[in-house]
Amino acid sequence: MATSNDIKKGMCIEFNNDIYKVIEFLHVKPGKGPAFVRTKLKSVTNGKVLDNTFSAGHKIDEVKVITRKFQYLYDDDNGFHFMNNDDFSQIYLNKDMIENAQFMKAGEEVTIILKEADETPLSAEIPPTVYLEVVEADPGVKGNTATNALKNAIVETGARVMVPLFIEPGDKIKINTEDGAYLERVKE
Repeated sequence: MATSNDIKKGMCIEFNNDIYKVIEFLHVKPGKGPAFVRTKLKSVTNGKVLDNTFSAGHKIDEVKVITRKFQYLYDDDNGFHFMNNDDFSQIYLNKDMIENAQFMKAGEEVTIILKEADETPLSAEIPPTVYLEVVEADPGVKGNTATNALKNAIVETGARVMVPLFIEPGDKIKINTEDGAYLERVKE
């Protein structure tokens, strides 16, 4: 069992009957009163983020996790199917266990976080950026180029993305999976 003094970024802890990953932390020693640790925790099961403050020396339950690379195969009505790249075993994850899944395409490599004790899947992390082909794009408005004008586009996975006016169907673009923002056009 660890204490709040052992908290570090990326650590997984059991808190409020759920497993959370520490995103940010700050040890605070005020001039008056006891020290404490201010944290930002992200649930690995549902993706919710919460702020919490632990007093110095507070006991916390650390959860040992392992990460493995899996290949995304396909999805169905309830979730996603992945294949382990090492032993070719398959694993299934519910739709709510993956954030921004609309940017995943078949064959892409995904990192899945597993609980070390029984290897139950907790969540999956898609790459921070992906390269996708635009299949449909709204026509640009002529004369609307004085500012950074954007238009709607649909990429090969079915996700809607806002892109600059010069992007046309067939172009490959780089997308930030965290917020769905267009980053750049990719030359082939």
